[in-house]
This record gives sequence, C-alpha cells and structure tokens, in this order.
Amino acid sequence: MTSVKTLNPKAEVMGRGAALFMNINAAKGLHDVMKTNLGPKGTIKMLVGGAGDIKLTKDGNVLLREMQIQNPTAVMIARTAVAQDDITGDGTTSTVLFIGELMKQAERYLGEGLHPRVIVEGFETAKKATLQFLETFRDKIEATDREILLCVARTSLRTKLYQDLADQLTEIVVDAVLTIRKEDEPLDLYMVEIMHMKHKMDKDTRLIKGLVLDHGARHPDMPKHMENCHILTCNISLEYEKSEVNSGFFYSSADQREKLVAAERQVTDDRVQKVIDLKRQVCKDGETFVVINQKGIDPLSLDLLAKEGILGLRRAKKRNMERLSLACGGFAINSAEELSPDCLGYAGKVYEHVLGEDKYTFVEDVRNPTSCTILIKGPADHTLAQIKDAIRDGLRAVKNTLDDGATVLGAGAFEVAAAHNLMENTRKTVEGRAKLGIEAFAQALLGIPKILAENSGYDAQETIIKLQEEYERGSKVGLDISTGEPLDPQMAGIFDNYLVKKQVIQSAPVIASQLLLVDEVMRAGVGMRK
Repeated sequence: MTSVKTLNPKAEVMGRGAALFMNINAAKGLHDVMKTNLGPKGTIKMLVGGAGDIKLTKDGNVLLREMQIQNPTAVMIARTAVAQDDITGDGTTSTVLFIGELMKQAERYLGEGLHPRVIVEGFETAKKATLQFLETFRDKIEATDREILLCVARTSLRTKLYQDLADQLTEIVVDAVLTIRKEDEPLDLYMVEIMHMKHKMDKDTRLIKGLVLDHGARHPDMPKHMENCHILTCNISLEYEKSEVNSGFFYSSADQREKLVAAERQVTDDRVQKVIDLKRQVCKDGETFVVINQKGIDPLSLDLLAKEGILGLRRAKKRNMERLSLACGGFAINSAEELSPDCLGYAGKVYEHVLGEDKYTFVEDVRNPTSCTILIKGPADHTLAQIKDAIRDGLRAVKNTLDDGATVLGAGAFEVAAAHNLMENTRKTVEGRAKLGIEAFAQALLGIPKILAENSGYDAQETIIKLQEEYERGSKVGLDISTGEPLDPQMAGIFDNYLVKKQVIQSAPVIASQLLLVDEVMRAGVGMRK
C-alpha cells in the first residue's frame, strides 16, 4: 500500500480486508436486488427514467442494462450477466444470484480465517465436477418433438409474463421458430419480424405466417383488400430522376423543351408499362397484383398503377424485401428487363389496416413461408416493451433447444441433484481444506431453489430438506411453486436450456473467484493526476 502511495501520493488505496468486504457486499447487494425476480412467482421492478418514462419488467437483462450501477464490483457482475444474455438469451438473473450465493458462502469461511486461494481451488474443482455431472443429467431430445419445445418456451415465458399470456405466447413462439427452420441450415431468428401495434389487449398478440409492413399505399384509389395476389418485389426506380452528372440541355424553342420533358418522363412510364404488361399477362379472373418496391414510385406512376387495379407500396425496408422473398416465394428484381412470371411470389390475402395516422399492410396466407411476423398488441408502451423482451427470450430458448438437441430438468431439479453429487461424490475425492470450497459451491447451488421457495411464499430451509430427502430416495425432483412440495419436472413439463445452465456454471465461479482474490483496490488512474 505504501509503495503505491510513493508512486502516486493522490492514489486512493483499499487494503485486503476492506477490498474483500467491498466486493462481497457489492455481490450481496446486487443479489438482494435481483432475487425477488426469480421464477414465475417473482415480483416486478419499476424503472423510472430521467424524463419520467416508466418501464415495468422482471427480465434480469433489461434491469441490469438500464439500472444505473455505480459500484465497480457490481458493474463487473452486471456485465458478466449481460454477456450471458447475449450468448444464450437467458440466465441473467441466475448468474447474478449464483455469484451472490458463492460470495455469501465464501464470506462464512473467510470470517473463520480461511485463505481465499483455498476457497477458489475448491470452486474450480466443484465447477469441473458440476459440468461433468451436467453432461450426464441432461436429456437428449428429437428436433421434431414439438411438445418438448412448447414446454421449454413455456418455462422461459412464465418467468417473465403472467401465466395466461405466457401460455398463449408459447404456441406463437414455437410455431414462429418451426416456420423459419430449414433442414441442415443454422436458424436465423432475424427472419422472425417482431412488429408492435398500440391497439386492443395484450392477448390479441398473434403469429402471422407472412409479413406485416409498417406503411400502406400512397394513392387513395388503390385497393385496400385483395385476394389471390401475385407479389412483385423489386428495387426499380419508378419516379423521375435527375441525372447523376452535372449536365445541361440547350433548346431553341418551347416545342423542343416540351419534347425533352416528354422524353424524360417516357423512361419512367416505360418501366411502369412493363409492370402493367406483366400483370395483364399473369392475372386471370379473381387474381390481383401487388408491387412492393424498395425505391420510390412518383404520383404519376402511382396513378397509372391505380387505374390498372395494382396495389403499389414504395420505400419498403431492405430487411422486409429479404423476408418477402422467403415468405411469398419469387425473388427481388433490380431492373425492368428482368420482369418475368418466374420472379413473382404469391399471397392469398393482402390488406391494409389503418390505426390512427399509421397504416399497416398485411401479407397473409402464403404458400411455403420461411419467414413470419409476430404482431404484438397491447394498450400501453410498457406492456408492448415487456412482451417484446419476453418473446425475444422465448425465441432464443427454443433455438437453443434445437441447437443443443438436449434439455435439463427445471424447477431447481438440476441444482438439488448437482449439490448432492458434490457433497456425496466429489467432496470425497479431494483432500484438505479445498473440501470447504466444494461445500460452499454446493450450498450456493442450493441457493437457487431456496429463492424459488421464498418467492413463492414457502419456508426455504424446510423446502430444501424435502427436496433433498426425495432426491435421496432416487427421484429427480424440483419445487412445485403452487404447493411448496417436491414434484417431477418431467411430468409437469418444466425444462431449462442446457446451454444456459452450462454458461451459468462456467462464468459465475470465474467472476466470484477473481473477486475473492482481490487484495487491494487502487483508484490511481490517469484521471487522478488532475
């Protein structure tokens, strides 16, 4: 400490005892903030912004990103948990709670004079043993087993939304992922468009096997509702354009000027005429034609299309152009010369929905969709934001299950089994004081089902003893949050992601170990020289 002061007299230094005390207290503080959110019976936090905007959430990722955390140790833990969400899409709250539990358990032994290095060695041994146990505990699944995917999505969504809404969104999320899934190709969740409309109730949220565009036709005479539609997706300019180079035209009479203007206009009119000719070629009785263009369509061109009964949408977003080809079939064209019947897609129904000043165009009843839209509805902005965050996590949970080809029993079943394995098997293979680190790790694992029990209104110690006794009889058991009694998660359909569990067990002990080995905190950066 003195040596640092010699180098920089302005440095603020915290000794070993104070540094450990700060780190442990920061981890416990963040743990206490987050623990009430865990599980389906967890409570909700209200975040109020500087401008008075309100966000209601129990999603750990949203809380950690938007809470203003000042303590450097707590910031480090929060970043680890947010990285967990970026990698796996879930498990932020579990990561924070597990780190907090590890630090709590370590504090007991540190108070009795045990060196942090001994505890860290025990943590490392326990971590390796738990990861090995996870490999034997997981259940392999078939990618075609829709029922398991529904259970995984339901387990994820119920921790973030109330039960009735979560159960409704479960079907939507699973169907969305199965719609975009292609054999032998990685899943791209960006092919699921998430749209929101501040309209009706949250239970009116639905899956559209097609697309919803957030704009409508720009001509009053264009049809608002069409069936049996040929869809042309294109990136062609159907408006008058200035030349790209500085050029001048010289004319000697008004007649020459009129011809010049007409010739300029003729270029655009010819392109529009080619589209109209294609429509006349392919459309039989009862069939209609829709043009969705990434570039502009000027008023004169819109008028020509409207007279022909064609619905024209301009300035479509690039991401929607890609999704349209996947949803409706056909392919996007970049020049009028490429126009042919082969480039057209198909939709059974295209209609416009007006909501206040906003227009939405629905493209539905497509034949072989590999892109789809989840249309979120709700009465208020905070409801929409809450559902949107939950759906993102639900989509990632289903994707992880398909990628892993495995699930892990939920409701605290894995934690109870892993803690039993550490105490009964791993502890016996280690000699000396490192056993205490393994005991601390096992107790920290049991912290998760304890918090589940507390949040459900039951006595934590009594619940854990019941679960351990039942597990010792040979049953894989989790906690029934409705009764506080042990239950079989397999029968109840409670499954967690294998990837999420693995990531939590890998990352949490690393951060806890690093924080325990800190013996000095120095605020002696470049900014201190001022």
